[in-house]
Amino acid sequence: MGRTVILTDDLGRGERLVRNLGGGPGLVVHDLYGDAEPPTGATLVISDVSALTSDAVLRLRRALAVARDRATPFLALIHGNLGRGEIQATALGATRSLPASAANTLLANTISALSKAGSELGDGGDLRRCAEEARSAFAAIFRGDTAPPAALVDAGTTIVNRAIRETKVRDWLNIVAGFDDVTHRHCLTVAGLAAAFAQSLGLNEADAHHLTKGALLHDIGKARIPLAILNKPAPLTPNERIEMDRHPAIGHAMLIDGSYDAGTLAAVRSHHEYLDGSGYPDGLRTSEIPDLVRLITICDIFAALIETRPYKAPKSIREAYAILTAMGPKLDGDLVRAFRQVAVASEQPAQRMTA
Repeated sequence: MGRTVILTDDLGRGERLVRNLGGGPGLVVHDLYGDAEPPTGATLVISDVSALTSDAVLRLRRALAVARDRATPFLALIHGNLGRGEIQATALGATRSLPASAANTLLANTISALSKAGSELGDGGDLRRCAEEARSAFAAIFRGDTAPPAALVDAGTTIVNRAIRETKVRDWLNIVAGFDDVTHRHCLTVAGLAAAFAQSLGLNEADAHHLTKGALLHDIGKARIPLAILNKPAPLTPNERIEMDRHPAIGHAMLIDGSYDAGTLAAVRSHHEYLDGSGYPDGLRTSEIPDLVRLITICDIFAALIETRPYKAPKSIREAYAILTAMGPKLDGDLVRAFRQVAVASEQPAQRMTA
């Protein structure tokens, strides 16, 4: 099984967990509140923390940074409220989560599977895991009853940026294209394109994070659009289109009291605005539309064009980019030209656009 590190706030409980799992030198318990440094070289990390207070989360983040590298699976055991615990686990970057009360056999089987996955990552395995983590984070973000916790959004953003930084954007798009929920798939596609765009533009880490976060959240207002409209397997009627077009304003209203910065709020409200004033919901023009929004709008349109929908076939990368350029004064021409590099990187090798 390799070396499994258990991060706990109760040594007695951690040692009981070791005994329940059969013991052995491969299971190491680390006291989050002790003085020792967390062990390194883990093939699996398990957190078993009863109360995720702000102090416990800070200690856990520090311990994870030492004990876990990007390819190491992380299993979070949840005490108390399962829904809240799953959100916290996702924000911490957990690969899987289980109730702490899970039967020993289930827990042991999960640990065995994660340990095996940790030893076999590479050749696309880590990218697929990143995509699954991002989907889990986005599913928690896209609940619709309240503004998503900033920590959860930041965690999802970090996952996407890391994946794009360490692999090819076309591979990210291929994996995300297999996800079944249309809105989740679209937002993760736009976020991946935005992360690649940030990289191609040479943005610093903070600006890249800001751009990808806006892309991840841009359609959050769709969480409150009726599913019958959101998932309709045919073009929308005029009345349904009016309802759908409310999603930018709805998303802005959801986030405005959630301590989100002005740039993110603008990305959510204004990603359907065009430079010539023909967009919605506010009919903004030229300088009224921030650069961050202009970047996300390009990624959003491109993603919608290359995605499969129940009522339309996907456009090829070449066709989608040609449509972007044909939109002329609606979009920022300089940014559309800069986006060509991302479009080329999105193409399958056999169908590569001429650079």
